[in-house]
This record gives sequence, C-alpha cells and structure tokens, in this order.
Amino acid sequence: MADGAMKLADEARARAWSLPIEDLNPGDPELFRTDSHWPYFERLRKEAPVHWCRDSEFGPYWSITRYNDIMAVDTNHQVFSSEAALGGITIRDARPDLRRPSFIAMDPPKHDVQRKTVSPIVSPHNLKVMEPIIRERAGRILDSLPIGEEFNWVDRVSIELTTQMLATLFDFPFEERRRLTRWSDVATTMPMPGAIVETEEQRQAELMDCLAWFTKLWNERVNEPPRSDLISMLAHGEATRNMTPDEFLGNIILLIVGGNDTTRNSLTGGLLALNQNPAEYDKLRANPDLVESMVPEIIRWQTPLAHMRRTAVEDIEFGGQTIKKGDKVVMWYVSGNRDESVIDQPDRFIIDRERPRQHMSFGFGIHRCVGNRLAELQLKIVWEEILKRWSKIEVLGEPTRVRSSFVKGYETLPVRIVG
Repeated sequence: MADGAMKLADEARARAWSLPIEDLNPGDPELFRTDSHWPYFERLRKEAPVHWCRDSEFGPYWSITRYNDIMAVDTNHQVFSSEAALGGITIRDARPDLRRPSFIAMDPPKHDVQRKTVSPIVSPHNLKVMEPIIRERAGRILDSLPIGEEFNWVDRVSIELTTQMLATLFDFPFEERRRLTRWSDVATTMPMPGAIVETEEQRQAELMDCLAWFTKLWNERVNEPPRSDLISMLAHGEATRNMTPDEFLGNIILLIVGGNDTTRNSLTGGLLALNQNPAEYDKLRANPDLVESMVPEIIRWQTPLAHMRRTAVEDIEFGGQTIKKGDKVVMWYVSGNRDESVIDQPDRFIIDRERPRQHMSFGFGIHRCVGNRLAELQLKIVWEEILKRWSKIEVLGEPTRVRSSFVKGYETLPVRIVG
C-alpha cells in the first residue's frame, strides 16, 4: 500500500472508531470512492451488527453486517421484500414515478416465473457452448495489448471483455456494444455535477434511449421463431411477453448491470489484489491450476455489489432490535465477506483457500445471482489466457474507484505488462 493510501486508511480507522456509533453512516458513497469503508463495517460487526442509521442522504436505514444475519434476511422474502413499489433493491430510493419493476425487484410468485424465463441462457449446456467463444475473444483482447507501456486495464480489458459477452447474450449489434457499458453506468450512477450523469432528467433521457433500442430488437425477435438470446427469451416467454415498457426496461437494466458490472469489476479487482499480495501472485505463477480456487476468492475479495436492500413488510425482532414495517434494511455483502466469525482470515487474499466459495457476493435464496457460473467462467478463462502469455502484469498506481455504495467498482487502473 502506497504511503498516501496508508495515511487515508489510518485516518478512516481513527474516524470510524471515534464517532458515536449512532452517527455511523456506512452507506456514504464517499467512503467507497476512497476505499475507507472497511473500519466502519469492522466496528459495526463488533458493536452493532444490526445498526440503525438515523440520517443519511438516503434517509434512515438498518445495516445488517454479519454473515449469518445477512443470510437470514436474504432468505426471508416473506418479511423482507424486494418489491420495486416499496423501494427495490438499493439503498437509494428511486422516485416513486420512476420505480421500474424487474425480477430481482419482485417477490414470488411473479419473480419465480420471470427469472425462470431467462435462466436457460446460463444453463450448463449453454455455458459449454459459450466457453470457446469467451476464450477466443479473451485471447484476441489480450493479444491487442501493448507490452511495456502503461494503459488502463479497466477500459482495455475489463469493460471490453464483459461488453462483448453482453452483446452476445442479447444478440445486440456488436459494433454498438459500448452503448451497453454506457447504459450500465448511467443506471447505477448517482446524478451529481461532474458525474457520468449530472441530473435525474439526463439519466431518464438516456434510459429512454436504451428502451428504444431494445424495443426495436424486441419487435424484430417477437416476429421471428424463438432463439437462444435474452431478448428473444423475454419476447417469447409466457411470463414476460406481456410486460409493460417500464417492466421491460427494468429487466433489461437488471440484465445489463448484472452481466457487466460484476464481472468487469472482479476482473480489475483480481489484478489489483494479486499486485497488493505479491506472494499470492508468485504462488499462482508457480501453479496455474490455482486459477480454479482463485476465481471465487477474487469475487469474495472484490464483492462487486456492496449491498442489496430489502423493505420490511411487518414488524420483526431481529438481532436484538425492532425492525418496523416499512423500514429500509440494507444487507452489506461487503461486510459479510469480511466476517471473521465465519471466514478464516477474511482480510487476507488467499488464492488457495480451503472453502473459496464460502462468500456472499452472489447473495442467497431466491435472488441468488442467476449468472454466477458465467461470471466465474469468464474470470477463469481470462486468467488462464493471461498466464499462458505473460509472467506479470504490474499495477502502476492507485485505481480510480466508483463513487457508489452499491456498485463497488473501478473507473481506471494503470498497468503495464512486464512480459
């Protein structure tokens, strides 16, 4: 860790442990932009694992920070609802007139039938079909990189690979694929001066452009025999073919963000972790077969979506606290993945962990990430192809992180291929 980053970490720790516990607001996006959220969650796990934040830019909310408590909330959809009409799945409430349902922001039974419509895209058979395509594309992207020169890993590798994959899943016009990246960023960014979108009006205008593109594709696919891409599946699916435009856009944004942000940020986070832990990088070079266990460890370490939110639909006693009907409940996956009472040495990046899949980055229960195996497959292939080519990719400086307490991601990571 560079001196500047070390100083920031020390300051964050001092602040996190000196504030009155009732004043802690772990959802502050600035904490994630500066990578200084860790001590806040460490303190909450120890002192207030079910914590009420009485005031924040998102309003009041409960934080659930321990692994087993998060699992208990995530698997109890009868009490803790995902419904878009109640606020949905993020700490930030959408304006009531802009709340768009999607199957991740639904409770059963509607959730179940909509999810079932798209799940064949990531069936074991389909993954087998996609594997050579992913490998060929990953190889082409890696072979295009400059040797010995600085470049931005996020743009050249992480975004490019995941956007190509998304374009394939949707059968979206390949030459227009960067629109998918843009829409993903627009959907998850908080509007503010200097941000990707500066106002809510700008965000909505760009999302309407997204809807127009996908409506055109829908209209083409609905009049053709069913195919194996996501739009055709939605257009022909019994539970999805009569969706409203808002519901269609909600599901499209879900599939774009789910298929883009998670893998993209794990691709960057993994390279950063190996550089921060050179002994693990040495271990990997000595035994490339460790890619198999390294991939889930990267996903735990990165936790590409920092939280999911639920809304209580009835009063409940939980963790010694009374959560009331209508309260916002935030499950901090990023904290659960560092819970020392469940995960051995959680603050260490260990590529040959005994139980590497013991993490909560994909969630639990009915909303467990539908594309988790595809995400793992992409990461595995990329690292296999990297190790065939070069002995080291060197990180040259601190990354620029996304200002978000939902998407835990990166805008830039300066690197150089050593050879």
